[in-house]
Amino acid sequence: MKHSNETINTATIPVPKLEEDCYDWWERHEQVLREQAAINPEIVLIGDSITHFWGGEPRTNGIQVATDSWNAVFAPYRVLNLGFGWDRTQNVLWRLDHGEMKELSPRTVVIMIGTNNTSETENARANGAEEIAEGLKAICDRVETLAPQAQIIVMAVLPREQHLDHPRRELIQQINVRYTEIAKERHYRFVDIGPRLLETDGTLSAQTAPDFCHLSEQGYRRWAEALRPLL
Repeated sequence: MKHSNETINTATIPVPKLEEDCYDWWERHEQVLREQAAINPEIVLIGDSITHFWGGEPRTNGIQVATDSWNAVFAPYRVLNLGFGWDRTQNVLWRLDHGEMKELSPRTVVIMIGTNNTSETENARANGAEEIAEGLKAICDRVETLAPQAQIIVMAVLPREQHLDHPRRELIQQINVRYTEIAKERHYRFVDIGPRLLETDGTLSAQTAPDFCHLSEQGYRRWAEALRPLL
């Protein structure tokens, strides 16, 4: 599938909703704008469906969340969940440019983004590792401007696909090499829970990620265990 924008880095150009998903993207954005000041978060999570479907506020009707693992790490804190299903880096940029996180003072911001940039659809082309890393940098620039006091935690893109030899695994590895470098240069925390999610032979189990992308409660527990000491 050819897209006309292959000479520009689409991962860094803010755009609103691109893909249809199981929720109303625009309504969730409006809900964030209505509720974020009242939540007054100590912790903000920024991401896609993997973050969105974990739990917290604002809630999306009809979406099952992993309540036990969420509470295991976030129960003591006020948390704003800015995960939006199907978001790419460019969607996050648009949301931050249109009021999300405005006038908030979180002490920690956790960013997990980039996996959807590896997907090619009718609405957006897939991006390469360098492009996706530039998208992450642009997000971090905005977070630093909006919340200069916040500790930023960059999460590695999680392993996808069942088997180790799938081409997407190699692309994700390349992305994470660049994410590590960004975190080191900028003195962020970098957290890679990929090894905790994989079996000893490198496969991704359906018990951890039922569709070999989104996490089960078991998978979210691994994430909770990794974050708890940092919060």
